[in-house]
Amino acid sequence: MTAIRLRQFFLLLFSFLIVGVGFFQMFMRTQGSMPMDFTIRLIVVAALFVVLWALMAKFQPYGSQTLVPCLVLLSGIGVMLIARIDAAQNTGVAGRQLLWIMVSLVLCCALVAGLHDYRILRRFSYVSMVVGLALLLAPMLPLVGHEEGGSRIWLKFGNYTMQPAEFAKLFLAFFFAAYLFDHRDQLAVGGKKVLGFRLPRIRDLGPIIIVWLVSMGVLVMQRDLGTSLMFFAMFVSMLYVATGRASWIAIGVGAFAVGAVAASSIFSHVGNRITAWLHPFDADVYNAVGGSEQLVKGVFGLAAGGLAGTGLGQGHPYITPLSFSDFIYTSVGEELGLAGLLAVLLLYLIIIATGMVTAMKIKDGFGKLLASGLVFTMAFQVFTVVGGVTLLIPLTGLTMPYMAAGGSSLVANMLLAMLLVVISNAANKPQPDTTSDTFQYEALAALREQEVKERAAQVEAQKAQNALATQVISTKPLLGADPDEGDDGYDDYEFEETADQDIVDEETHEQPRIDDEMLEEHARHAQHAAGDIGTTGGNANDIANDMRRDGR
Repeated sequence: MTAIRLRQFFLLLFSFLIVGVGFFQMFMRTQGSMPMDFTIRLIVVAALFVVLWALMAKFQPYGSQTLVPCLVLLSGIGVMLIARIDAAQNTGVAGRQLLWIMVSLVLCCALVAGLHDYRILRRFSYVSMVVGLALLLAPMLPLVGHEEGGSRIWLKFGNYTMQPAEFAKLFLAFFFAAYLFDHRDQLAVGGKKVLGFRLPRIRDLGPIIIVWLVSMGVLVMQRDLGTSLMFFAMFVSMLYVATGRASWIAIGVGAFAVGAVAASSIFSHVGNRITAWLHPFDADVYNAVGGSEQLVKGVFGLAAGGLAGTGLGQGHPYITPLSFSDFIYTSVGEELGLAGLLAVLLLYLIIIATGMVTAMKIKDGFGKLLASGLVFTMAFQVFTVVGGVTLLIPLTGLTMPYMAAGGSSLVANMLLAMLLVVISNAANKPQPDTTSDTFQYEALAALREQEVKERAAQVEAQKAQNALATQVISTKPLLGADPDEGDDGYDDYEFEETADQDIVDEETHEQPRIDDEMLEEHARHAQHAAGDIGTTGGNANDIANDMRRDGR
């Protein structure tokens, strides 16, 4: 175990080295020196990553340790390119991004140290549903809701904005995993077979219809194609994992396609994005409001990078609008080239593969659904962002996890990764060997200890019963009594003396008394049996023979 920990720690240090060299090269080319305040923040972030790794090693010893170096590289590359754009535009986005990384790492440390068993999340499934829907619909509030870029998906508090849908996906994943785990048998039952697909029964379509209506409601009210698509795709993927039926995917894709086509014809914002995707190089579309200018500049930036890139600090990624957030991937392609893009995708692939392996290894159905849902949501988010900026699909407005500027996406996805660590700890935990002599001895010892406790409790109960049996409870006056009315309102009785006879009423009860010496003998026998458990030597068969000899 020590060798494994050292190898993991050196892998973490190697990721620090790569990020540190990149920052040094970029700042030397753009500013001529490393800014002291920025360097101090980088050191604090590195220290928090080390603390997170140490807490994982202590509280989640079997959790996957490959995720932390990937998070260091992805977040480091993102901040590096944001700082490079800040140097050209004289802004301070990178400094705020480092502060958000610190906040997310503190929350991750608390999650890793406090959440020992992920199954506790199942108890709050409906609470998670309410919180998730509240966060999803929060941008519609009149005072704090904020519209930007044609989509009302933000909450604004002064100069700070928050995208609550990033946190809503976590709570809704908790609810979906618990709900599908409880109803997987009913949903797995198929109905009629049409075109090679076993369609579900009509009465089982209720959940997917409700989720489809909610996602369409988000699309209609917030005009946000990305959030509604991510929300619906997460539910359909978890539904497929729970039932194993491809017909659910076909129904989900068809239902969302119908809704998206209808929304594109109703809402101009969604229609403009589809037009920009279909005709990006058309002059009219390029110069139109909400046209394809941003898309085309991002594609030109990718082309300028070539295979190896222009080099850190030597490109012009800031020409593309929102190059530090929505189009951070094109900034990577311009300065690091196709090699850098593939390296970034490989890091995401490692995280996704780790989550999928965890989902396959975990035996608990709730954990399997939760892990697969979380990792698929992140994979789908990466796909929509990369596909949008490379003209594979229309732009959706989602951000690149861990890399794009913004605190909401960063914190939510960091917590998502730590949830995968907690689930992987349960999946990788070694199972006890039930065939070994040691396990059998411990099992018999535990059973015998329980037997001794039960016997001691019986002895105490019998003593208490014996004490109660010595008390004579009379329900009528004694024979021979002559009651007289006293001045105090009570009856006075005069008892007749009788020789060699105890006169007791016929309804007076006295239970048989058990000898205290017998009880003490049982107690000594129980203590003797308890002492046998601590003895060394022998095996499970010897203990079983002792129990038979003692008559137990």
